[in-house]
Amino acid sequence: MHWYEKLNQYFPIEEMKSKEHMETLMKERSEIYHKDEGPNHVLMYVELDNFIFIDYLFVSKNARGQGLGHKLMEKMKHRGKPIILEVEPVNYGDSDTAKRLRFYKREGFEHAESIGYARRSLATNEINKMEILYWAPNNESEEMIFDAMKKTYNLIHTYKDKRFYGESYQPVEEVLTFNEETENGNILDNL
Repeated sequence: MHWYEKLNQYFPIEEMKSKEHMETLMKERSEIYHKDEGPNHVLMYVELDNFIFIDYLFVSKNARGQGLGHKLMEKMKHRGKPIILEVEPVNYGDSDTAKRLRFYKREGFEHAESIGYARRSLATNEINKMEILYWAPNNESEEMIFDAMKKTYNLIHTYKDKRFYGESYQPVEEVLTFNEETENGNILDNL
C-alpha cells in the first residue's frame, strides 16, 4: 500500500493534507519536509534549526507494541531539538486517542497547556481542535513551542493551500492562541 493511503486510512479527513500538498512539500520544501518510510511505518516531519515538528506518525497495527514507535522517537530525540506534534483530544469513543496519548507520555512528551489550536477544516467545514504536545530536551518554554507552531503553520500547513484546496486556511493568529492563565487541564495527567 502506498504511504499516503496508509496515512489517509488512519488519520481523520479533517487532519489530512492532500497527497498533492504533501508531495509538493517534499519536492519544494525538501530541505525541511521529510518522509521516513518502512514496511510498517510512515513518519512525515519538518526539521528546522531549532525544532522538529512531527506532521504524521503511522505504525501499522501488526507492528504496534514491538517498539517501532519508540525507535522512531529515539531517532528524532537524538537530534537534540524540541519535538512538537498535534494530537486529537481524548475521545472516549475512540480508544486509539488514549493509546496515542499514553505512548507520547511514556516518550517524555508534555502537554502545552497554554497553547490553543482550533482550525476550520476545509474538508468538513467544522472547527477541528487539537492539543499540542512537545518534548523539550533543554526545558524549552511553551512560548518557544508556540513560536515554532506558528512557523510550522505558515511554512507547512498553509503552504499553497488555495492551490490545493480551492481556498485558504485561516490566518495563524485565528488558529493558534497563547494563554498562560488557561483553565485547560493537562491531558496527560489522567492516563
